[in-house]
Amino acid sequence: MDSSVKSSKRLARIAGVLYLLVGIFGGFAEGFVDPKMYVAGNAAATAGNVVANAELVRMGVVSHLLDGTFFVFTAMVLYTLLVHVRKSVATAMLILVVLATAIICLNAVFQFEGLRIAMDTNYASTFGIAGSNAIVLLLLDMQHYGTLIAQVFFGLWLIPLGYLCYLSGMFPKWLGIVLITGGICYIIDLFAAFLAPDFGQKIHGFVTIPSAIAEISMVFYLLIVGVKREKAGDANQHVMN
Repeated sequence: MDSSVKSSKRLARIAGVLYLLVGIFGGFAEGFVDPKMYVAGNAAATAGNVVANAELVRMGVVSHLLDGTFFVFTAMVLYTLLVHVRKSVATAMLILVVLATAIICLNAVFQFEGLRIAMDTNYASTFGIAGSNAIVLLLLDMQHYGTLIAQVFFGLWLIPLGYLCYLSGMFPKWLGIVLITGGICYIIDLFAAFLAPDFGQKIHGFVTIPSAIAEISMVFYLLIVGVKREKAGDANQHVMN
């Protein structure tokens, strides 16, 4: 195996490890912590959940920040791996990840402030218990819908990534197609949630399946295969834009 192939495989596996960490920390924060705290439209229940699970909220905030950090590093490594294919597309991919990460980190601030207000009796003394609880709910509302808005970038970044994988010859073409499909499904799910909430709830379970398959497939391919050995040398045939 020549040095360029070894280098590409090493980069791919580094990206795979980082992407796996994104899934672990993001899954814990968004899939476990956030739903356990947030009760839409119920300020007392939301504030009560936050107070009763203060340490878990702190872990969730840290997990959101680690999720964002590893997400950026994942994109940076994939940019290095795929920039030779189409520089403009690789740059767009990286920018989309940075935008998503900025929203994730801002959402973590809202969540942490919700915790502080729920735990600080000065707010209850000033605004009353109901008023303090309402502020906590408002902050977690902002975090919840901010996460939904970030989803557009979670989806959009998969589209240039899939395009680059499809063209590069370093990955099977089916993986590129699956990534693009997953990205489109993310966006459909987002717009349905905002424009037709009732319909969005009905299709949510279906449209998120391709997105999950796409990202899991990419992680496992990066970790297990890295890049296609027989095609990795073809990267030199692509011209930077």
